[in-house]
Amino acid sequence: MDIALISVSIDLGAGRRGVDMGPSALRIAGISREIEAIGHTITELGTVTAGGLETTDAGEHELRFLDEIVHVADETRKLVHEGLARGCTPLVLGGDHSLSIGSVAAVADHYGSRGASVGVIWVDAHADMNLPRTTPTGNIHGMPLAVLLGQGEPQLTSNRTCVLPENVSVLGARSLDAGEKRLIRELGVRVFTMSEIDERGVGVCMDEAVERAGAGTAGFHLSFDVDVLDPRIAPGVGTPVRGGLTYREGHLVCEKAWRSGKLLSLELVELNPVLDDRNQTAELGVGLVASALGAAIL
Repeated sequence: MDIALISVSIDLGAGRRGVDMGPSALRIAGISREIEAIGHTITELGTVTAGGLETTDAGEHELRFLDEIVHVADETRKLVHEGLARGCTPLVLGGDHSLSIGSVAAVADHYGSRGASVGVIWVDAHADMNLPRTTPTGNIHGMPLAVLLGQGEPQLTSNRTCVLPENVSVLGARSLDAGEKRLIRELGVRVFTMSEIDERGVGVCMDEAVERAGAGTAGFHLSFDVDVLDPRIAPGVGTPVRGGLTYREGHLVCEKAWRSGKLLSLELVELNPVLDDRNQTAELGVGLVASALGAAIL
């Protein structure tokens, strides 16, 4: 397999600085080496770099840094499009989760032009389904899944192919805002909370998410936010929530994504090296990506 590797250096969508350095931390941790060791080749497509917080106008809109985030999403979309046009599997390194507004839209565009839809498995402690009227912070990294479902700020949703809620699952959620809960129920997005995972097991839940994402679609995009993991094993995140996935549960999610044969593209986001401990979260992230790309115990 040829992997189109794309870095998106942005932290303007988040409430804390540092996730813009996530792609560099993953490269230092050896992500290219690990991917090549599996047997894949890598095509470097470049880096999208957002303006700095100190030099970028936050704007007068209720959503912070809206214009710059739209620009970054558009540039990300172009690179993911390029990777797909070359016949590669896109791998996006982030960066805060607002980048998915561009990455997932590109995948939906690409397959939509062929008359097919795509599914999404959103592995995250949060649903990222706030709207401008429900956001408690104005941080756009709390909104991308809503945007991809066609909901929210017109500057973010316009000219983007939407995904269908019946093909979308959130896995690992344990921190949801009231407005997100209402929208989840209204749209019918499937959310596998940590309570359900505790009770039923992550393997069963992931199997159901894969079935939902692949039902009548070309396949699915895997969006993996490292804050889905328990902060005891993944301290390098800006929005930690206790009680997350274990090391093995995280790997099983990624292994099942690969074994499904339906993985079209993937991203690893919200790694904050400023908050990490000796790059351990980055090293864990590299291992998760490797599992999602076919690395196996035996």
